[in-house]
Amino acid sequence: MNESGRSKVTRRGFLQGAAAGAVALPYAITSDALGAAGRPPASDRIVMGGIGIGGRGSHDLRWLLGDKRVQFVAVCDVRKQRRDRAKSTIDKKYRNTDCKLYRDMRELLSQRGDIDAMLNATGDRWHAMAAILAMKAGKDVYSEKPGTMTIAEGRAVVNTAKRYGRIFQSGMQRLSQPNFIFPTELSRRGKFGEIHTIRAHQWPRVTDVTKNDWLAAQPEPKKEELDWDLWLGPVPKRPYNAKYLGGCGAWGIYWDLAAGIAGWGSHTFAQCQMGAGLEYTSPVEYVYPGNSSGAGMVTRFANGVKMILEFTGWRGSCGVKYEGTEGWASVADGYSMADFSSPAYRGEYKKLMATYQAEARRPLDHMQDFLTCVKSRRQTIADPEVMHRSMSTCHAVNICLALKRDLKWDPEKEEFIGDADANRMRSRAMRAPWRL
Repeated sequence: MNESGRSKVTRRGFLQGAAAGAVALPYAITSDALGAAGRPPASDRIVMGGIGIGGRGSHDLRWLLGDKRVQFVAVCDVRKQRRDRAKSTIDKKYRNTDCKLYRDMRELLSQRGDIDAMLNATGDRWHAMAAILAMKAGKDVYSEKPGTMTIAEGRAVVNTAKRYGRIFQSGMQRLSQPNFIFPTELSRRGKFGEIHTIRAHQWPRVTDVTKNDWLAAQPEPKKEELDWDLWLGPVPKRPYNAKYLGGCGAWGIYWDLAAGIAGWGSHTFAQCQMGAGLEYTSPVEYVYPGNSSGAGMVTRFANGVKMILEFTGWRGSCGVKYEGTEGWASVADGYSMADFSSPAYRGEYKKLMATYQAEARRPLDHMQDFLTCVKSRRQTIADPEVMHRSMSTCHAVNICLALKRDLKWDPEKEEFIGDADANRMRSRAMRAPWRL
């Protein structure tokens, strides 16, 4: 990949590829290559591959296959059933059998120099590592949330994206959804007066972030069907049990396998911090709430704004609330329009959203924002630093709950003040051969 984001083909690589496929070369340029039926020509398409295409990944894949700018060519998953299912979906879309399958992402990344960008929809434990490996291989990355398992991973993602000139979008899609954008922009523009409190909805599935027991051991499937060692990846070894495979609601409750409160916190914290104009920092104080879930926990930013973690108060999931000296707004999934302290705010929707789009120059769609930035090379709405700062908040909350004491955080130095135990928890040991 060169700095413009296009794949760079060397003369040697071209000759080797041409020699290997000489008998298959077409005698004429196909209509598909020229971009027939409104489809961009092959030279202008974004060639993509995917890592972890199940659950949320299958949703993302369907979206990408509907965009004419994208050509999906390869899938990697440690589970054969998911590999095969994704290939079937892709081949059916393109009416061919060209999609290649991989069990180990290292093989895909080392062999596919033609790929421009990767969809990374693995489990929490893999998000940062897979994104880093993909960016080092010259790929732009759309990485599902939560973006990291530790504060150290977040800084590594930021540094890797910068060093290799890669575009990165964290899957915090509510930053691009109109029903969330509207109250967020009202807050940012001072329509509620001076913001003093922001409230972040929490995932009720996680009642104890320190939970880390093991399920009973079961016989491992054949590696070709499920590579359990790769499924675990960088986290500590634990015996196989099929119940772990039940999605984030199954493995997401264990400390070793997930990012604690970040399952929803990666959405709600990012939204709250964006609405308060604090997306490039984190709270400096974390007050232990006397429980292991984080319910009622109060965090404070350097400017005095409080962010409070709550399980109730909304009619849907991933809710946020902005409270200012002159008004408030509350929104969650399923709200076509936010709740406001005054119905007068609703009348500003069309004008403000038009202003936002003109100024931000972003589509009201998270994946489209990523694809547009792959082409333009501008930063995404959920760029590496935005991801890292909101995830640092999540991890600081996790550490506060694990240590059962108040903490103070220095966002500039990215270290806890006067607490060696907390500072050691900014990273986790990684199982060989994985390392940042």
